[in-house]
Amino acid sequence: MATKIRLQRHGRKGYAFYSIVIADVRAPRDGKFTEKIGTYNPNTNPATVDLKFDRALYWVECGAQPTDTVRNILSGEGVYLMKHLRGGVKKGAFDEAACQAKFDAWKADKQKGLSQVTAKNEADKKAAAAAKLEAEKKANAEIAKKVADKKAAEAVAKAEAEAEAKAEEAAEEVAAAPEAEAEAAPAAEEQATETPAEA
Repeated sequence: MATKIRLQRHGRKGYAFYSIVIADVRAPRDGKFTEKIGTYNPNTNPATVDLKFDRALYWVECGAQPTDTVRNILSGEGVYLMKHLRGGVKKGAFDEAACQAKFDAWKADKQKGLSQVTAKNEADKKAAAAAKLEAEKKANAEIAKKVADKKAAEAVAKAEAEAEAKAEEAAEEVAAAPEAEAEAAPAAEEQATETPAEA
């Protein structure tokens, strides 16, 4: 039986996550499998891999052929490195302790790199949020300035309208004053003529 290490799809449309399974090469993608050795979720950043390391190493050493994606996952988790180091132990190049020390050093270096990537992503998110907030503040300031300018223009227009109304009232009063004087003059003459007649 030709054995493959491959991904089995789960999840909803647009949000797929996968089981890493050992299956017969003739079995359908999401069909019968021999053993489940882990999960892979590419939707997180970085992608989340939960792997049974010992079982994955066992199947790789047994000759199970991974797909390209699974090969990258296993390589990233250090399965192929451990296989290589164990080959060196079998050949007598170094002992089990040295093999484990080399693997642990590699794992620590990888974790350090992952933590740096995570920190960089967090810093980028914070910088993007700060830039977005600054742009929003700038836009709000521009809107507030436009509103203030509009209110100022309305206040100036209102003041001008009031000044024009007062000017018109004053002009009407000035125009009405000679007419009132003209009306008052004949009335005064009439009073003056009536007064001597009574006397």
